[in-house]
Amino acid sequence: MKILIAEDDDPSRLVLVERLKKLGHEVVATENGKKAWEAFLASPPQVLITDWMMPVMDGLELTRKVREDLRPGYTYVIILTALDAKVGYFEGMSAGADDFVTKPCDIVDLNMRLRVAERILSLQNEVEQLQGLLSICPRCKRIRDDKGEWHSVESFLTERTDAHLSHGICPECYTTIVEEMKKVKFTE
Repeated sequence: MKILIAEDDDPSRLVLVERLKKLGHEVVATENGKKAWEAFLASPPQVLITDWMMPVMDGLELTRKVREDLRPGYTYVIILTALDAKVGYFEGMSAGADDFVTKPCDIVDLNMRLRVAERILSLQNEVEQLQGLLSICPRCKRIRDDKGEWHSVESFLTERTDAHLSHGICPECYTTIVEEMKKVKFTE
């Protein structure tokens, strides 16, 4: 998985990077939340592992910014904390964290949590694919929405996208229509 790390403690960051790379992950590491945010904007990761307390921008602010960003794809956020277990978890969850790991980081524990992240991201991707499926009538080409109501393709797309539709006729249909019109015209 592609993992972005925001950790201000140099030795902790270097150890974490090496351990994650040994587990087969692609890792980008930054020394504060601001730099992590810039890295996120450049190339959103699948997982963000961020220290809670950092200079410039802390992990909670970084997490909030990630959650406010509306680009497609979900980033799973794990907050590293030196705080006593469960202290501040509510605040972290409210900011949008998915999980917490207590520092110093146990790589076996983190690896298990990354496996959970991988499963959740896989399920999220599957849901997005299923939501992208449209039920369409093979006869009249109307589309069924999530409320079970049927709409013309034109109204469905106009209401839900920024697409502007214009009508045209493909060469095959043009030939068929012209041939039909010639038959009708000559038989009258």
